[in-house]
Amino acid sequence: MAGPEAAISGRDSTIDLSSVKNIHLVAVCGTGMGSLAGMLKASGYRVTGSDQHVYPPMSTLLEASGIGIKNGFSANNLDADLDLVIIGNAVSRNNPEVQAVLEKGLPYLSFPEAVRRFFLERKEPIVIAGTHGKTTTSSLAAWVLQNGGKDPGFMIGGFVKNFEGNYRIGKGPYFVVEGDEYDSAFFDKGPKFLHYAPQYAILTSIEFDHGDIYKDLSAVKEAFKKFVNLVPSSGKLFISGEDRNIVEILNGISCPVESYGIGGKYDWTAEKIVVVPEGISFEARYRGDVFGEFLSPLMGNHNLKNSLAVIALSRQLGLSAGTIREGLSTFLGVKRRQEIVGESKGVSIMDDFAHHPTAIDETIEGIKMRFPDRRLWVIFEPRSATSRRNYFQKEFSRCFDKADRVIIARPYALEKIAEAERLDPEKLVKEISGGGPPAALCLSADEIVGKIAPDLRSGDIVCVMSSGGFDGIHGKILKALETRGS
Repeated sequence: MAGPEAAISGRDSTIDLSSVKNIHLVAVCGTGMGSLAGMLKASGYRVTGSDQHVYPPMSTLLEASGIGIKNGFSANNLDADLDLVIIGNAVSRNNPEVQAVLEKGLPYLSFPEAVRRFFLERKEPIVIAGTHGKTTTSSLAAWVLQNGGKDPGFMIGGFVKNFEGNYRIGKGPYFVVEGDEYDSAFFDKGPKFLHYAPQYAILTSIEFDHGDIYKDLSAVKEAFKKFVNLVPSSGKLFISGEDRNIVEILNGISCPVESYGIGGKYDWTAEKIVVVPEGISFEARYRGDVFGEFLSPLMGNHNLKNSLAVIALSRQLGLSAGTIREGLSTFLGVKRRQEIVGESKGVSIMDDFAHHPTAIDETIEGIKMRFPDRRLWVIFEPRSATSRRNYFQKEFSRCFDKADRVIIARPYALEKIAEAERLDPEKLVKEISGGGPPAALCLSADEIVGKIAPDLRSGDIVCVMSSGGFDGIHGKILKALETRGS
């Protein structure tokens, strides 16, 4: 496959990988970089890495794979026999290892450049992109293809339970990659997905996000427009037809497009939707004709649409309705996506990664759709670069309406955000309580546990929404439940 030369610098194409044996990754402990390190090691390279904060589980996983990890950044971490350095987007130009790489003239690549050069160029890349849903959709696509005998490679920003990991090299012709719109490296501020040369692509949604690198929605749409223009006429693009922002960027693209949605005039539609104990049962139709009946174990209409996108892709790649049905129904999900992590005294504790107003709203709606009679507590920690800022102050005030109780945590590292740009959590709690469920603001995980544990009762669901570890709050809630009186 040809790379997107028009979209990125040609610097990476001048690096000869045929003689590369020893590779070092700067900022190796991120999910993507750690996965890449593991894949390179499994491919026979000698791999080392470094990071500022080396701790389990990523450090343990890397060390178990035989990858030497250095804690902290130093020019001394660069061995004399290095052939290539891969630089993560978490480090800046003044990083001491980056400075040493440039001074010594060592060959270097960004994370997405390395993914393409080492693992995509001899495959047919399937790139899943979108503001929401790309991790779940990528994971589901990889599993359905694996179940269908396609033996795909994949690299995904979440732990896929069916594979017990988030990457696989695979021997088949396809490679599924989660296409991130975040920037690539200090020397390449373009989105990662412009490097992946998609043969097939799914675009789930477009909304404003990543306010630290995108000025406004128009800038986000421009990035996605560049992405869809990479899909060749021999490939295919699958889009959420319900998303107006997606439809608006399709003018002038050369590849075939198939749309999907619930009802409506789309190429793929979900009909006869029924919530059952195992998930959601539905009928998939292609241009009006019944393709098959399916069962998705995932919660919510947003995941129903993700499932529909995977059905459309899988049919394109030659899988039968029966094979797709089996793969869909046996999907075990992704860690931190509506994941039940424990239960005590009849109370279920759920972990979820949602941090955008739309994702929060859809996640809550999905949980209530699956468990309509259970009281739902939502605990939200604003932690991402965008959610800690006031971009979504108004939207956050409305996205919790379907919950029964809401706890807002003090935004993570709020002092690092300029005061004029900060989310106002006190105002947010007041606005949520004014027109929706009772809400409260807490300053720490321990305060949250102390506040809610006495009021939890059998049948409740506590959904913790955070893009980080949140001080181990899930375990703290479970411990508090176990030690309190019945």
